Amino acid sequence: MSGLLAVYRIELERIFKLRPAFSVLVIAVLIYSVFYPQPYRNEALRNVPIALVDRDDTDSSRELARRLEASSDITIAATFPDEVSAERAIFARNLFGLVVIPKYFERDLLHGRASPIALYADASYFLVYQRISGAATAVARTMGAEIETARLIAAHVDPVIAEAAPDPLPLTAVTLFNPQGGYATYILPAALVLILQQTLLIGVGLLETHPNPKLEALSQQQAGPYDRILGKLLAYLTIEIFAASFYLIALPYLYGIPRLGSPVAIAIFALPFIIAVSSLGMVIARLLRNPLAVQLLTAAVGIPFLFLAGFSWPAEAIPNWLKDIALVLPSTSAIFGMVGVAQLGATIAEVSQQFLTLWILAVVYTVLAFFLEARSPTSA
Repeated sequence: MSGLLAVYRIELERIFKLRPAFSVLVIAVLIYSVFYPQPYRNEALRNVPIALVDRDDTDSSRELARRLEASSDITIAATFPDEVSAERAIFARNLFGLVVIPKYFERDLLHGRASPIALYADASYFLVYQRISGAATAVARTMGAEIETARLIAAHVDPVIAEAAPDPLPLTAVTLFNPQGGYATYILPAALVLILQQTLLIGVGLLETHPNPKLEALSQQQAGPYDRILGKLLAYLTIEIFAASFYLIALPYLYGIPRLGSPVAIAIFALPFIIAVSSLGMVIARLLRNPLAVQLLTAAVGIPFLFLAGFSWPAEAIPNWLKDIALVLPSTSAIFGMVGVAQLGATIAEVSQQFLTLWILAVVYTVLAFFLEARSPTSA
């Protein structure tokens, strides 16, 4: 026990004294917490600029244009006489969509005929396309329903029936766990878990590959392989308790991300995740044995980890064999489980599959770290 505590003190001291490790485990964690969420602070796109071509120029067409402009999602930034002029502005990336109101728009409506409007939206940026198409469709349907209702009332149909006829099955959408329907609420909880994994992997790799004279001075009788691995894990766990609490509990409240889970449940779920990542970092460092190689590898696999986690790219579109590979990464199970516990308010029992997977990974990687430590020259 004294050997374990000695290793713990040495490793904890090194975290703050070894500049590369301190920069990753402490400074980088703070920098990421400030800068990474900034692009997502607005949650959802608003006032996407589009163009309008009004070929009819009647009261009805102007009313449709007014309603489009009143939408919070889009704004009519320019009006053009024809589509060719509008296309130039769209190709220059000054505008992202075009609504064309056809000639005889009002006349067709008054005669009870369909008068379709045309919408062209930039689909190269899906969030922009979604906002434009959603706003234009909602405005067109609302105005169409009002016109149909007025026509039925004029034909002496009961007003109650006339109001229900254009939309006999009204839909009431309730956004659960993400009231604003924002991108930040969706992406940040998962991204924060991935950042914790990457910073911890790099930090542990740097600590393990840099010389440690104080630890090397301890004899096998003072600190054996088990004392060395468990003491280091305890040191990494100590520093990550603060980082994980800051990322998984404080930051969501600071940035207004909905949270239904209790801090206790979050801490319980984070425990095997931290152990699994720490022991994996030790295994990678033992295999590579070079600080630069550790940094290059862990940095290079960051983007693949992002996609394999199944939140940036839909999990349903990932091949099954890649999903199986992704399970060996702590972040894969941690992201789904942590989002369930912290954001959706799930209990540990309800995310037991991910929780158990993390514990299995923690045990497997810790055993591998023991094995590699026992075979290292310093342990001989």
